[in-house]
Amino acid sequence: MSDATGLSTPVALVTGADSGIGRAVAVKLARQGMDVGITYHRDRQGGEDTAAEVRGAGRRAAVARLDLTELPGAAEVVDALADELGRLDVLVNCAGTGTSTRFLDLDHATVQRVIDVDLIGPFLCSQRAARRMIAQGDGGRIVNITSVHEHQPRVGAAPYCAAKGGLGLLTQVMALELAEYGITVNAVAPGEIATPMTGQEDTDVGSVDRPGIPLGRPGDAREVASVVAFLAGPESSYTTGASWAVDGGMLRMGPQAGSHLRSDAWRRP
Repeated sequence: MSDATGLSTPVALVTGADSGIGRAVAVKLARQGMDVGITYHRDRQGGEDTAAEVRGAGRRAAVARLDLTELPGAAEVVDALADELGRLDVLVNCAGTGTSTRFLDLDHATVQRVIDVDLIGPFLCSQRAARRMIAQGDGGRIVNITSVHEHQPRVGAAPYCAAKGGLGLLTQVMALELAEYGITVNAVAPGEIATPMTGQEDTDVGSVDRPGIPLGRPGDAREVASVVAFLAGPESSYTTGASWAVDGGMLRMGPQAGSHLRSDAWRRP
């Protein structure tokens, strides 16, 4: 991985960076001194807005559309953005989708879409990124954004849970196989985060009551980005194959309970 000597500016690629966690990660990495490749799916303006924030931090930005249902060709965006920015040191697989449909009511097309976006897409993007990093010869970082549902189930989210669970184990296999090249691979598993995906864009998380989450509120996307930034930086050089929960303690409760409890009665024995 390129260092901080000024000889080479590190380059990160963040998928799904047009809003929410992806945008927060892209901006955080820019402020950490990286040029950033940004992908969006439908919201081109969102991608351009993220790029403006990256440039406002004094770093270069490049923007490209990515639709992870168009596989395997969609993964070519990794090489395109790496070529435009000159190299690739960090990949953050943040693009994702989900469902709220009971298992018995799911159709094949819906299941395939979620699996492609949340598992197969990151698999193929990571392959391309790792090959670039190996060719460069100085290591790299891959961070997969999973979910607390990498670890625990949720009713109505069968394909999402299957994909995130798979991505969690894929992270571990990649960590083992890529370690010899100096590439670390970790997962970050957010809980309820105030983003457009959860219908809480621009929400003041301190004003939202979540009795079933030990810290009592949703998370802010920037709180996730801070963990990603650590894993993407030089200080995490001996950290690989781990899943980092950023969930306010939700996993200790079980995500189903954490999001469905309506009082603090559980806090008292």
